[in-house]
Amino acid sequence: MTARTNRGISLKPTLLALALVFSAGPTPVLAAEPGSPAAAVNVFIGTGADGHTFPGASRPFGMVQLSPDTQVRHFRQSYPWASGYNYADDSILGFSHTHFSGSGHSDLGDVLLMPYSGDTRLEPGYPERPFTGYRSRFSHDQEKAEPGYYAVRLKDHEVDVELTASDRVGLHRYRFKQGEPAKVILDLRTSIYNYDNKNLWSRLRMRDASTVSGMRETRGWAPGRQLYFAIRFSRPIATRQLLNREESIEYKGFAQPGKNAGDRAMVEGKALMGDFQFDVPNDGTLMVKVAISPVSEDNAIANLDEMPGWDFDAERGKASKAWNEALGAVSAEAPAPMRTMFYTALYHSMLAPSLYMDRDGSYRGPDNAVHKAKNFRFHSTFSLWDTYRALHPLLTLIQPEQRNADFVRSLVASQQHSPYGILPVWSFHGLETWTMIGYHAVPVIADAYMKGIKGFDAEEALKAMTASAEYGPYGGLEHYMKLGYVPIDLEKEAASKTVEYAFDDWTIARMAEKMGKKDIAARYYKRAQNYRNVFDKDTGFIRARKSTGEFRTPFDPNVSNFGSDYTEGSAWQYSWYMPHDNAGLISFLGGDAGLVSKMDQVFDAKGIDNMYAHMEDISGLIGHYAHGNEPSHHVAYLYNYAGAPWRTQERLAQIVSTQYSDKPDGLAGNDDLGQMSAWFAFTAMGFYPVAPASNEYVIGRPFLDKATLNLPNGKRFRMRADNLSDANRYIGRVTLNGKPLTRTFLRHEEIVAGGELVFTMQDTPNKEWGKEQGARPYTQTRY
Repeated sequence: MTARTNRGISLKPTLLALALVFSAGPTPVLAAEPGSPAAAVNVFIGTGADGHTFPGASRPFGMVQLSPDTQVRHFRQSYPWASGYNYADDSILGFSHTHFSGSGHSDLGDVLLMPYSGDTRLEPGYPERPFTGYRSRFSHDQEKAEPGYYAVRLKDHEVDVELTASDRVGLHRYRFKQGEPAKVILDLRTSIYNYDNKNLWSRLRMRDASTVSGMRETRGWAPGRQLYFAIRFSRPIATRQLLNREESIEYKGFAQPGKNAGDRAMVEGKALMGDFQFDVPNDGTLMVKVAISPVSEDNAIANLDEMPGWDFDAERGKASKAWNEALGAVSAEAPAPMRTMFYTALYHSMLAPSLYMDRDGSYRGPDNAVHKAKNFRFHSTFSLWDTYRALHPLLTLIQPEQRNADFVRSLVASQQHSPYGILPVWSFHGLETWTMIGYHAVPVIADAYMKGIKGFDAEEALKAMTASAEYGPYGGLEHYMKLGYVPIDLEKEAASKTVEYAFDDWTIARMAEKMGKKDIAARYYKRAQNYRNVFDKDTGFIRARKSTGEFRTPFDPNVSNFGSDYTEGSAWQYSWYMPHDNAGLISFLGGDAGLVSKMDQVFDAKGIDNMYAHMEDISGLIGHYAHGNEPSHHVAYLYNYAGAPWRTQERLAQIVSTQYSDKPDGLAGNDDLGQMSAWFAFTAMGFYPVAPASNEYVIGRPFLDKATLNLPNGKRFRMRADNLSDANRYIGRVTLNGKPLTRTFLRHEEIVAGGELVFTMQDTPNKEWGKEQGARPYTQTRY
C-alpha cells in the first residue's frame, strides 16, 4: 500500500505563478520574489492522499494557521481531512484559523468564517449538491497559495477570497460582486474530527459596531480545550443575527433582552452561529481580522493590535518576508522539482511547534490554568514521538538559538505545570493528549544541550527529564524500572515501549554525563541497554515478554494491530530500534553481514501490499520498510554501521524517488508536524541524525547540487555534489575542508564551525569507503 494515488496531478511552480483572473478587484500576484526560497515552495505538496498538510496562510511557527476547510466529517470518517483540506475536493466549507500540518490524528478548525452572497443559508450543505448550504464550489485553476498567503474564488457566491496572517492574527480580504451586499457566516459548531456534543460551551458577543468576541470549549483530542477569539470587520455591521442552533434543550433559563436574534448583544450555548451583513461596499471589498487567545476574549482583542490598520498587501508582504528569512537558512541549488521539494520540506518543518501565548506573555498550561512566560515565548503543538527524530535536530541548525531555547523552556514549563509532573508526550494548545509512546521531550532537550544551546536552565531541565523517566504510572514505567522491560501481560505495545524508553534513557545519560552528574549518567546508561532484554536472538526480532520472563507466543513478525506488541508497526519495523547502540544490534545478528542481510530482507520483501492495509498510519511501503511511519526513518542509514554505506546510498535513492514528489500527493504518509519533511531536508543535504544527542550526523548521499547552511551563529557550512545525476547515485569520495573524509559521519561541531563538504559522485559503488570499524558512527557499546 502506498499513499500516493494521484500522480497525474502536478502543480509546478511555473503554473502556480500564473495570474488568476478574478471577476472583481485587481488580479492577485505572488509576493515572493522569483528565485527566492519562498517562491520555490509548493504549499499544495502533501494536501492530497494522506499527507494531511494545509495550503493556508501562517507565519513561521505562528499561532494562527488560516486555511480553507473542504470537509468536516464525523471523526471516524475524518482521516483524509485531518488538516481540514483535501486536494481531491471541489468545494469549500469556510476558512478557519487553527490547523495541524500533517497530523495522523486531528482536532481544531476553530472560528470558521464564510463570505457569501444571495440567500442566507445557515447550514453548510452537501459537497455533492451545490446551493444546498453556505459552502461553495471552487476550482484549483482559481486557487493560488504561497507561504503566508492563500487566494481562491468561491464560484457559487462569486466572492474572491485572500488570506494572510501575522503570528496571532488572521487577515481576510473578500471581494464581492459589484453591487452585491457583503455577507459573512460565522459557524462555531464545526470542528475537524467532529462528533455530536464535542462543543461543551461557546459564547458570542458584540463589542461594538464592527467587533465581535467569543470563545469555545471542546471535548476533543485535548479535552477541555478553551479558545478565545476577537473578530473585527473593516466596515460597521449593518444587520446581524447571533444564534444558538441547539435542539431539545432541557433547560433554557429565562428570556434575555431582545425579541429576535438581531437584538441580542450576547448569546451562549453549544451550537452558535453569527450571520453578519454589511452595506454594499463601493469597491466590493470587505476585510476581516481574527485574533485568537488561549486565555480570554479581552486578550484576543488586545492581540488584534499586533496587526494595526487594514493594509492587506503590506501584511502579506511581511508574511512573505518572514518566510524568506526563515527559508533562507539554507541556500540550495538543484533542478526545479528537487529544489521545490526541498524548500517545501523546509517550509513544512517550520510550522510547528507553534507559538501559543498572548502578547502579554499569558498562556494556558497542561493544568488548564493560566500562566505567564517570563523572558521566553511559550510554544505548543509538540508531536514528539515523530519530531524528536529529525525535526528538532534540523531546527538546531536552521533556527536561532533563542527559538530552540524557547522550545526547551516551553517543555520544562509544561512539566512544572503538569498535574503529573512529567514532560509533554503529545501536546497542543498547552494541553496534553497522551498520544503515542515514550518520553520523547527528553531527547529534544538533551540534543539541544549537547549541541551547546544556551538560554535554559540545565539543572531544571535534567530534573524534568528524570521525573518523566521515573514516573511509574506512565506507560508501564514501574515495570520497566523493576524488570528492565515493559511486560506485555501488564501493558500493551510493550516491545515498542521498551526500546523507545531505552533510547530516551541514553539521551538522559549523555546530558547528565556532560553536566558532571556521574551517578545519574551511570544509572541511565545502564537503563539504555534494556533494549537487549526484548531482543530474541533465535528469531532475530524484538519481541514482547511477559512479566514471568518468557516471550509471548505465538509470534508472527508480520502481525500489526493497534494495542499489539508494537506501536503502529510490526516486528519488521521495530526490531532495528536501538539507534544509540547499533553495535549491539550487529552482534545480535551475527556481525556485519547479518545486519546487511536483515536490512535487505526488510526492503526486498515481496507480497506486502495488503499486509498493513488495516493500519492507516503504515504507508509508503518498500517491502516491510514503511517510510510513511517514523519507526522506519533511520533504517536506510543502518548499512553505514555495518561498513556498507554504499547500500545506504542505494536505499536512499530508492526512497526519495518513490516516496516524495512535487505533486499534491507528494508525501508517502502524513507529514507528522514536519518529521517527514525534515527527513527529506536532511537527506537531500547528504546526512541524517540517526541518534539525536550523539552530536553526529550519519552520511547518506546528497540530492542537491549545492547547499549552504547559513547557520544561526553567522558561519556558513557549504555542501557540493560534483557529478551528481540519477545515474551517479554513489559516493566516490568525500572531502571536508579540502581533506579526505574517510569516516561516514559528520560531527555537529564541524558543521557549526563552518566549512565545506564535497561529495564526488559516480555510477558505481565505492565499497572501500567507510568499510573499517573506525570509520563508523557512534554506538554506546563497541563494535
